[in-house]
Amino acid sequence: MSKILFLDESGDHNLTLIDPQHPIFVLGGVIANRDYALGEMTEKWDAFKKDLFGTATIILHTADFTRQKNGFERMKDRVFCENFYQKLNQLLFELDITIVTCAIKKQQLMEKYGLEALDPYHLSLNVLVERFCFMIEDNTSKGQIIAEARDTTLDRQLDLAWLNLKVSGTRYMQAIDINKKIDHLSIKTKEDRLAGLEIADAIVTPVARHVLGRKSRIDFDMLKNKMRRSHAGEVNGYGLVVLPKNK
Repeated sequence: MSKILFLDESGDHNLTLIDPQHPIFVLGGVIANRDYALGEMTEKWDAFKKDLFGTATIILHTADFTRQKNGFERMKDRVFCENFYQKLNQLLFELDITIVTCAIKKQQLMEKYGLEALDPYHLSLNVLVERFCFMIEDNTSKGQIIAEARDTTLDRQLDLAWLNLKVSGTRYMQAIDINKKIDHLSIKTKEDRLAGLEIADAIVTPVARHVLGRKSRIDFDMLKNKMRRSHAGEVNGYGLVVLPKNK
C-alpha cells in the first residue's frame, strides 16, 4: 500500500549565526498510508478543528497557536487552551501514523565538522529518506514525500538536494533503491491545507524541546510511542535520530 511522508521543520538551518536559545534544527516526518492520509486522517483532523474553532479551514500552525494569533486568539483563555491541548494530544495518539525525526545540534555539528558540515536540512533529509525507504517493503507500491514550502530559494535547494539523493543515494541507501521505493517529492504550502503537513508541524517543536531538555504542552512520551522502532523496540536511531552522535 502506497505511503506518504509529510515533512516539516523546527528551527532554522543557519550554521553561521546560531541562536543560543534554540541551537537546534529538527526535520520531522509523519508517515501514513496514502488512502488513510487523504481520507480518514484528514476527516478526523478537520473535525478536530471544526469542533474547537468552528471551521475546518483554519490552518494549525505551531507558531500561531502558541503565540495566540492569526485566528488562535481564543488560546488566551486558559480553559480553552487546556481543552485544545488535551484534545490535540488525544487525536495524535489515536491517528494511525508513524513518526520519524532527525534533530541536529548545530553548535556540536560545527565543532565536529567545521566548514565541512552539511546543511542541517539536507543532512536530516538524508536520514528521513533512508528511514522512509526502510518502511517501504513492496517496490511495486512507491512512496511519496510532501515537504513544507519555505521560500523560492530554499525550495529550489530542496529540489536539488532531492535530485542528488536520486543520483547519489545516501550512506545507507543506494540511489537505485531510492528510485524504486519513492515516486517523487513535492513541495506544498500550508495554504494547501494538507492534514499531514499540519500534523508534522505540530510534532516537530515538541521533539526539539525534548532534545533541548524542555517541556512541551504536546506530550513527548505519546509522540515517542508513535515513532518508528527497531524490532527490539528501540526508538533512538530509528524514529528519533540526534546528530552529531555522542562519542
